[in-house]
Amino acid sequence: MSSIKTFPAPAKLNLFLHITGRRPDGYHNLQTLFQFIDYYDSLSFENYSNVGAINLIADLPGVASENNLIVRAADLLKQTTRTALGADITLIKRLPLGGGLGGGSSDAATTLVALNHLWGTGLSSTELEQLGLTLGADIPVFIRGTAALAEGVGEVLHPATIPTPWYLLITPKCHIETAALFADKQLTRNSKPIKIRAFLEGASHNDFEPVARRQFPLVDKAFKLLGDLGNPKLTGTGACIFCSYTDPDEAEHALSRLPTLMTQSGLKPDELSARVVKGLNQSPLFSGEIQN
Repeated sequence: MSSIKTFPAPAKLNLFLHITGRRPDGYHNLQTLFQFIDYYDSLSFENYSNVGAINLIADLPGVASENNLIVRAADLLKQTTRTALGADITLIKRLPLGGGLGGGSSDAATTLVALNHLWGTGLSSTELEQLGLTLGADIPVFIRGTAALAEGVGEVLHPATIPTPWYLLITPKCHIETAALFADKQLTRNSKPIKIRAFLEGASHNDFEPVARRQFPLVDKAFKLLGDLGNPKLTGTGACIFCSYTDPDEAEHALSRLPTLMTQSGLKPDELSARVVKGLNQSPLFSGEIQN
């Protein structure tokens, strides 16, 4: 029996997100800046050196195993490389669903990277990114493992070295479906691309923020609440919101003020959760035995 190997599947933040136009295929061209944070799911792999099937031990409620991105990613790698090996995979889920943190994409990316390593199937990072893209547009950045300015549908990646602040991360207890925001007729779809310098000077935004705030009152309430603590921003299509701080004490102080501000705003304790996280330009997936 093989030993158990455990790997992180980190969250990402979209530090800005511009929709720069429509594509002939019906998708949208985007420009966004991805950065990782030290908040992650964990995936454990066992019996990966044995001939056999892919078994996901901890399924997500309401998600059929065959539709889970972890299983789909493992099956895709197995079919592509024609390996006979299998694996028992256990997921410890920490990242919220529908939060804009890329949890499902990160789980899939970690599955591809980890099993390629454990199975010895030998695909390059570029080949893994191409496989991942067939499952989701955010997956390549998690496989690349570095903070990046992304264009296209999110797959054209330009490595970026940017400040790594501390963030107060807020999770409103609501689930946002990306398709619903894209379908909104008031969504801005013609933002101009920018350079990293412009982002650092504050010339950026998230085109989904006004739509998410209008469609989801709890998101709007969270933005108003966080206005007293910093400059809140939406990640991805939400629902998670973040404020950045230069040091952890400042972020922790903001976190400590939240209960009082929530009470003053009429928000119930179970409507929002919060934590302090650290921005990372390198994915923790590659800090251990896997070298990218």
